[in-house]
Amino acid sequence: DVECGEELETLQEGAFNYCPKLKRIALPLKRNMIGDRVFIECPMLAKVDLVGGVHNTVASLHLESWRRKMNKEINRINQTLPNLQEGKKTPKIQQWMGSVIDRLDRY
Repeated sequence: DVECGEELETLQEGAFNYCPKLKRIALPLKRNMIGDRVFIECPMLAKVDLVGGVHNTVASLHLESWRRKMNKEINRINQTLPNLQEGKKTPKIQQWMGSVIDRLDRY
């Protein structure tokens, strides 16, 4: 497992390439922080957790339906990731992070 701090700004191409035992990574939620081909040959990577204040932000949303939708969106990656083919994990994580940020911006 890898736990990145909230101060992390970017993960550049190749940062976690060929890490066959990597199962989980915790990252801050930041737009465009993950470069291309960051998680190549990481077949065991099945869980991404978010660090920092995002969970407090979600908990403070006024409507229960918004909180429920945000938690569902945050957890979606962990349902999708284990079934992805090689080479698809990085773009899926990039897309997911953008989607979470976009939803937070709307609420």
